[in-house]
Amino acid sequence: MSGHSSQTTVGSLPDTAAESPFVPAALTWLVWSLFATSVVALVGLVRFGGREFAGVVAVDGLTVLLWVVATFFSGIVHSYSRRYMAGNAHETRFFVAVFGFTALVMALVAADHLALFGLLWLAMGLVMAKLIGIVDGWRQARAAEAVARRYFLASSALLGVALTTLWWATGATTVSGIAAASGTLGGPAWIVAASALVLAAMVQSALVPFHGWLFASMTAPTPASALMHAGFVNAGGILLLRFAPVVTVEPALMLAVVAIGAASALLGKLLKSVQPDVKSKLAGSTVGQMGFMIMQAGLGFFGAAITHLILHGFYKAYQFLGSTGRIEHTGPKAATEHATSALGTAMTLLTGLAGGALFAVLTGKGTSLDSGLLLALFVTLTTLGATRSAVQSTSLPSTVRYGAAPLLFLPAIGVYALVYTAISGLLAGLPVATAPVELSVLHVAVAAAFLAVYVAIEAGVHERSHRLYVALVNASQPPESTVLTATEEYNEY
Repeated sequence: MSGHSSQTTVGSLPDTAAESPFVPAALTWLVWSLFATSVVALVGLVRFGGREFAGVVAVDGLTVLLWVVATFFSGIVHSYSRRYMAGNAHETRFFVAVFGFTALVMALVAADHLALFGLLWLAMGLVMAKLIGIVDGWRQARAAEAVARRYFLASSALLGVALTTLWWATGATTVSGIAAASGTLGGPAWIVAASALVLAAMVQSALVPFHGWLFASMTAPTPASALMHAGFVNAGGILLLRFAPVVTVEPALMLAVVAIGAASALLGKLLKSVQPDVKSKLAGSTVGQMGFMIMQAGLGFFGAAITHLILHGFYKAYQFLGSTGRIEHTGPKAATEHATSALGTAMTLLTGLAGGALFAVLTGKGTSLDSGLLLALFVTLTTLGATRSAVQSTSLPSTVRYGAAPLLFLPAIGVYALVYTAISGLLAGLPVATAPVELSVLHVAVAAAFLAVYVAIEAGVHERSHRLYVALVNASQPPESTVLTATEEYNEY
């Protein structure tokens, strides 16, 4: 169950619920002011470059870009919540937590000192856990908070191991100092640090097998879920980019990151297919999309990973904040899925291939024999999946559906390529912002396996296996203590 705004009138609420709207209004105004300031800072950075302050914080292209993105999403959530949380007993605490989370994210992406980075990572996770369990009188919410907190503490512990090992191996106390000394990394110390970084990123981004906390987080109010799926889970990609000079030392580790991302991308797609409610389906989708993001990082295209997390954030925030409308839209009267004819299959395939080719032409990725080929392949598959879904679910004559698909998706791929190019340019000053790796036999094997399973899923092969269905349901089942079994157990006040 998701968090709900009460249908009880404000006059019947306890005194603690009838709070002044001053705090929500003030924080909403403040976060939008931060967004405007971040946009100005982004313009200033493009003109004058970044700044470093006494080895504590460093303002670069990634910092300011993420300031703009984080404050924009937070502003949307603040504004939406003004009505969603109105009259709720936890309204003020909710707004303080959301604004506090935003401030922590802004500080984290600017942090350069290792101790500051680690502490902010820990604080960010604890505040998000608090948002998951914001309703005091709901025992399932408290249990979900405890589950999330355990995962986030584990992620912070792994990050602590990585940062301590890197400090011991290099003597550097800053992220930028470690990047400068990355040429000296190797041996057991590097293995410990790099492995801990990847695991910390996997936990925070809810990759398989660490996706349990995400499916248990359905107790969070819907605006908090939007912030979680549009922002919090992206922390794994940001972590890998910040420590890219460490992760990219050994090609074998990068290949492992690709395989990890591919597994989560496929399993997330499968987990989504067996979910009975809207928010759980979106959780499965997030697991899959974070897998795609991590794959892009493993291929050395960190700019593509950042582009992916930003565009996914826009999409997922919209999906969560509009999730109640989707319940009505997917009712029995709205079932409009159509069987795809041979012409439709051919048009879908051609649209996907054209999307991948357009991306390659506009970005230059996929035009040489390196990991850019796989990046173009993933763009092609994404276009194929989106086109197939649109062709099957749109209530229009078949000729219109087939003809409109390329007119809709090819310009979208063009916009994506341009956004990717712009973000890559903004990140150009970062160490190893783009580090495409040479293709190996193992890369080809991973790509072939991924393609085969992806095509099988699109063809519905998995739907014929009852055993697989049960396994997927069990794999996505949250802890029993977080599941609401009777409406009488839900107490918002």
